[in-house]
Amino acid sequence: MSVKKCCHGPGYATPLDAMKNGQREKLLYTVTVQPNLNEIHGDYLSTVDVDPESPTFCQIIHRTFTNRLGNELHHSGWNTCSSCYHTQETNIDLVPKRDKLILPALNSNFIYILDVATDPRKPEIIKIIDGNVLKSYNVSAPHTTHCLADGNIMISTMGDAEGNAKGDFVLFDTDFNCLGTWIKSEKKPYCGYDFWYQPYFDVMVSSEWGAPKKFKRGWQDDDLNDLTQYGCRINFFKWSTHVLYQTIDLGMEGVTPLEIRFMHNPKRPEGFVGCALNANIYYFKKKSDSDEFDCRKVIDVPSKLVQRGNGKPREMGGLISDILLSLDDRFLYINLWRHGDLRQYDITDPENPKLTGQVFLGGQVCNDLMDVKVIEDRELKERPNPCYIKNRRLEGGPQMMQLSLDGKRLYVSSSLYSPWDKMFYPKMVEKGGHICLIDVDTVNGGMKLNENFLVDFGKEPYGPTLPHEMRYPGGDCTSDIWLAD
Repeated sequence: MSVKKCCHGPGYATPLDAMKNGQREKLLYTVTVQPNLNEIHGDYLSTVDVDPESPTFCQIIHRTFTNRLGNELHHSGWNTCSSCYHTQETNIDLVPKRDKLILPALNSNFIYILDVATDPRKPEIIKIIDGNVLKSYNVSAPHTTHCLADGNIMISTMGDAEGNAKGDFVLFDTDFNCLGTWIKSEKKPYCGYDFWYQPYFDVMVSSEWGAPKKFKRGWQDDDLNDLTQYGCRINFFKWSTHVLYQTIDLGMEGVTPLEIRFMHNPKRPEGFVGCALNANIYYFKKKSDSDEFDCRKVIDVPSKLVQRGNGKPREMGGLISDILLSLDDRFLYINLWRHGDLRQYDITDPENPKLTGQVFLGGQVCNDLMDVKVIEDRELKERPNPCYIKNRRLEGGPQMMQLSLDGKRLYVSSSLYSPWDKMFYPKMVEKGGHICLIDVDTVNGGMKLNENFLVDFGKEPYGPTLPHEMRYPGGDCTSDIWLAD
């Protein structure tokens, strides 16, 4: 058995190390949902070739099928990440490796463990955790997966065993045995969704979506009548004691605070949360004299007054369902799934974000949609054109994002969650989703659609499918968390 004096775990020493020295991505692991519920192969992980030097560039080169109906794969995460980089283990055989991708299923509560190391181009399912495991701890609807520095894996959950709102987290060891729930206090969040931790400040922050039994049936306006079952809060926990100590209620302006991020720099106790329904971004920062956080709205995207057919005019919020920070904490990216645009903000002054880039990738107000009338738009003088790449009209809007480590390439998928896709973008469900690429100016700011890149999910072997979250084998901007000494 070989021994070293010092061994490094997976990832990079710092965010800037990853940005400056990280390898260019060549594969893109993409969670893919099969909306045809009669298809026995079910949801799958698509391995997409994104190496411009490869003969299979822009193609799906492998599909890892779950072979189970009703999963609704959604997000994914690694067994280890850069939080394990500064490992103290001296036995090289025991140094953690980023070799397994974890795929929780929102609807079935199953969790799929994939080996991505043996053949990175052809991941293989090596373990399946039955959905009854989560229900035995009275949790359901697993969402965000993060590795921890101690080798365990933590997954956020959004409901109790019956599908009512209940925010919690479940822990798994390195062999994927369930260790139980994480929160130790009696006080728990009403709802759950995303989370991010910063051990240097002994804090973890989480966000909220809603009760699984509500969001699984699609959006209904009266869901907001009970904000114990639909989220409007961000929650702060003591990392060391697993106790919820502060909840900030964002009110109706901040309903459905989904993706939440601390800055990548682990010594900056501040970050952002994207509030989906009303398209607002809130900035939070630790107070200088206490462990509590201040929070305020810093981006407010106006709703549009829209009329469909002969219906009554209604306000259409942008629906921010994803946010992303560049590794140098300079740029914030947000999507507007319903309005159809993707935005880049310079956050050098995080309390005053500056819009530096905007690209339209479809949406519900394009000027070729004859059954839609925009009565009032407080931002645009003209309705945006539909987006075409390689003669294919992009259906849907910009959804999940993944930024290259160097910050120069932003990949964007189109599917939010299949029951919502069917409500808001039935043509996308019919024709299949897509992944497109945005080229980023990292010096001056700005973005431009790459018209030579398109991954089309409309001609999949068992019918059109819906791509959601994306990851690189070597780690990425939304899964890696760094620790500070």
